[in-house]
Amino acid sequence: MLKRLSTITAIAFITITSYGQEAKKEGEAVKTKMDAFASKTGSIIRFVDYRLPSFKTDDAIPETRIRKISSGSLNGYFYQIKKYDSYGGTTASIEYSDLLELLRAVKALKVEVSNDIGADPDYMENKFVTDDGLQVGYYIRKGKATWYIKLEKYGSDNTLFINNADVIETAFIEAKNKIDELKKETLKQ
Repeated sequence: MLKRLSTITAIAFITITSYGQEAKKEGEAVKTKMDAFASKTGSIIRFVDYRLPSFKTDDAIPETRIRKISSGSLNGYFYQIKKYDSYGGTTASIEYSDLLELLRAVKALKVEVSNDIGADPDYMENKFVTDDGLQVGYYIRKGKATWYIKLEKYGSDNTLFINNADVIETAFIEAKNKIDELKKETLKQ
């Protein structure tokens, strides 16, 4: 009887302990690629910003830059877009490989937009979403396409509306070119 009670107590203890550990894992915040790179402990982390030309949107002129993050011998490059509002603003940090995917996505979306307008929907949305939650795409309403970049997955007032996809594509190409230039300079050192 004592052996059975000990077994039941041990099983209950293990179950409660493992459940508590699972709850902790679920409560952990999801990190973006920039957060993961910039929050490495045990090493010196250096941030260097390089401004890029802003691009015009329907409702704001966002600040854009390349942020180079160095942690030991590793370097990370992020294209940042910041939209200011009355509370400070929202910043998206786009990792280099995501930037390349976004460029491919914008090219593909530009091909699809005229067919989608021709379908004459009441409403249609076509977009690409990165792992970090940034969205680029367009919606169609009343026969007109409006392009947008949603900077963060959550929150409000974090969307830039743009009339022309070429503005988005040009900004992404400029960012890619600047990162490529910075990578070459780093290799020379």
